[in-house]
Amino acid sequence: MKRGWRLYALIALPLFYLLLFKYVPMYGIVIAFKNYTASTGILGSEWVGLEHFERFFRSYEFGRILSNTLILSLYSLAAGFPFPILLALSLNDVKNRLFKNTVQMVSYAPYFISIVVMVGIILEMLEPRHGLVNNLIRLFGFEAVGFMNDPSYFKSIFVWSGIWQTVGFNCIIYMAALASVDPVLHEAAVVDGASKLRRMWHIDLPGIMPVAVILLILNTGTILDSGFEKVLLMQNPLNLSTSEVIDSYVYKVAFTSQVVNYSYSTAIGLFKSIIGLILLVAVNKIARRAGQSSLW
Repeated sequence: MKRGWRLYALIALPLFYLLLFKYVPMYGIVIAFKNYTASTGILGSEWVGLEHFERFFRSYEFGRILSNTLILSLYSLAAGFPFPILLALSLNDVKNRLFKNTVQMVSYAPYFISIVVMVGIILEMLEPRHGLVNNLIRLFGFEAVGFMNDPSYFKSIFVWSGIWQTVGFNCIIYMAALASVDPVLHEAAVVDGASKLRRMWHIDLPGIMPVAVILLILNTGTILDSGFEKVLLMQNPLNLSTSEVIDSYVYKVAFTSQVVNYSYSTAIGLFKSIIGLILLVAVNKIARRAGQSSLW
């Protein structure tokens, strides 16, 4: 440690961040099992056991919120997972360096736009009277559509705008994995007469599969984290039936309801974390049994 003190100093700040913001707050989870009040504190609050969990499970909103969260997360995962891989495989075969760099820059630039600005752009583009999308719809002789006021459009708008924002940045990971594929394999395949499509399928895709499996496992573990900020900003009273998810519901229960209930909201958040942990362990086990890469 004395010889490598510089490395330990470098990692000290991230470790301090993890301890302070990820591990120390775990003590507060205990309020999910209590009737917490600020005046008595965590230790002085009454112990109620699983009462708040039972209240959530019996709630008439439980089924709707859970289904909205699962559908939105699974939709995002199923639609968004293949696109970075396809983009990376396509760019990997481009010989024109200027075109390749331009496409990469254009595709990952939206990732650096903040969620607030991104939602603002979405709302302006889909605005019924003057939005770009509705102007094009009217140009072809159709009626304007209130996209943000129709619950059936919410999930698709949320998912595909998210794909547009993140596909380029996620592509970088797969481009790095493709760079480690031995070029001798491609040379041998060319000598054997393999087409570009065949080489992608039999060389490039297996080469990035371990990375893809690891990312799939990590994404599955956060499947109930459906993007709280974006969901909350895109919500309105007209699309609430399909846009209310666990994270937004917890925020409203804890901070915006007339009767603030920290214990109830903490119980819901803990339930979400437990489900995420179970999914993470299950998918990791399936990947390991299938002979693919795994986290442990």
